[in-house]
Amino acid sequence: MPATVNSVIIETATDNLLEKVWNGRRVSQGEALRLYHLPLEELGFLADRRRQLAKADSYGGRGNEVVTYIVDRNINYTNVCNVYCKFCAFYRVEKDDDAYVITHEEMDRKIEETIAHGGTQILMQGGHHPKLSLEWYLDLLSHIKGNFPRINIHGFSPSEFIHFREVFGLSLEEIISKFVEAGLGSIPGGGGEILVDRVRKRISPFKATSDEWLEVMDVAHRLGLKSSATMMFGHVETVEERIEHLERIRAQQEATGGFTAFIAWTFQAENTRLRAPTVGATEYLRTQALSRIYLDNIPNIQSSWVTQGLEIGQVALKFGANDLGSIMLEENVVSQAGATFRMSVEDMRRLIQDLGYEPCQRDNWYHLLN
Repeated sequence: MPATVNSVIIETATDNLLEKVWNGRRVSQGEALRLYHLPLEELGFLADRRRQLAKADSYGGRGNEVVTYIVDRNINYTNVCNVYCKFCAFYRVEKDDDAYVITHEEMDRKIEETIAHGGTQILMQGGHHPKLSLEWYLDLLSHIKGNFPRINIHGFSPSEFIHFREVFGLSLEEIISKFVEAGLGSIPGGGGEILVDRVRKRISPFKATSDEWLEVMDVAHRLGLKSSATMMFGHVETVEERIEHLERIRAQQEATGGFTAFIAWTFQAENTRLRAPTVGATEYLRTQALSRIYLDNIPNIQSSWVTQGLEIGQVALKFGANDLGSIMLEENVVSQAGATFRMSVEDMRRLIQDLGYEPCQRDNWYHLLN
């Protein structure tokens, strides 16, 4: 076949795919790979279009004018962990001098500070501590809910729940139900990394498998809990494996509809044992834009200013994101790996307004608070 005929076929196929994306139709994994290699500006333009389609009917028809954020705090209840992820600079073993388990008094102080800053939620995660009992967790949750009933506890990643199943000898349904009864309000998407076991075996061989991570989300959603979904990329995975990750998230959302948002961030290499060439802002924006297009059943895409910095976090709002995330009064895990960006509510509102959007504080379920 002559080269000119080949080029016409390729150009026509590309035009058809772009039209498909523009009109809001679902793309396949193969089509996603083709989109990934578009010029960055073009991919961003398509992602922004999909953001507009996804948000058009939200907030009383104001969805395309609004960019949301949340005021919360990341609280790590322990840094003791026995899964030794190669990409993590935060974990300690029990004998380390700086290993800790949080006290109720310290938890109260952190939550009181959060409330004083207008916060509505704590994001509570920890290491996989081998010795903390079920009663310890239930007592902590009950203590928080009893003393701070208006604070949402967004806590415990799927890999923690798999750890709990092994240590407590109970089913996921029993454990999650007990946690909810004690005060748990929603589940973060931490520990997702890349939902491809080839990758997980290389970067976190002792952590939950892809199927186990999704199993926790499936059980939680069916019990009525909402959760976020995440992806930590830019290490040993391929682009195709990133797309496989998105496919598994999309399929789970199709089954249960429990994901409120998707957040992607890049691997931070400092102080970690994982030797991998991390990626920069261009790759981040490209991946986030693709996630907006591919995840057509997840309404909210969150910008990751924590790893990319304030300026790229703002630019990401033109690459499919409709949410700037949290001001993060406290963040310990990513900062241990070298990301030290900080932001105030005033900074966040300014970044949003400078792009012509209306900044609105939200809760975990994306209800507006102002």
